[in-house]
Amino acid sequence: MTEVVIVRHGETESNRRGLFRGRLDVPLNDRGREQAERLAEALRAEPVARVLTSPLVRAVETAAAISRPHGLSPIIDEAFNNFDLGEWQGREKDRVRVEEPDRWKLWTTDPDSLVIPGGESLRDVRERSYRRVLEIVRDYPDERTVVVTHRSVAKLLAGALLGLETGYFWKFYLDNAGYSVFTHAGGGFVLVKWNESCHVGDRVVERY
Repeated sequence: MTEVVIVRHGETESNRRGLFRGRLDVPLNDRGREQAERLAEALRAEPVARVLTSPLVRAVETAAAISRPHGLSPIIDEAFNNFDLGEWQGREKDRVRVEEPDRWKLWTTDPDSLVIPGGESLRDVRERSYRRVLEIVRDYPDERTVVVTHRSVAKLLAGALLGLETGYFWKFYLDNAGYSVFTHAGGGFVLVKWNESCHVGDRVVERY
């Protein structure tokens, strides 16, 4: 049976500060590094064939921690890069809410329709990440692949793997350093675990 483990990177100061991250390249904070080590311990019991990661440093640091117990090095994969938020990257969410109320309303109620100047659509993110996972399942049957990515990518990818089309983005919640497990045995994807995060400890709860 083929297994794909989808991981959200550990915590950063931008999570604590309530900033839109997008492609902003920020490292893990001390808490995030601790979470990554705990996550690595949680994932070390079963063999891992490869660890693919977003190119952003917070994901790479998380992937490096997961890789070490298995004698692996993380593989950078642009397909799992974060949602490009264009003009919103690095801005405080509370300021966007006040300064761009129409776009903020779309973000919180109908993000599938949102277009941020200079950024991607949710469909763009969904399609590139889903296409890559299909390639992984085709090329590496009966192996366990870990994918380290970001909140938006993981949620969109999960919906695609489960055959959902639109309207589900805010119906999935993910913790920093949480992981989800999907299996594939020829008849499609099956969700085995969602947001497994017993190892995380205290967390920053982000609604939007």
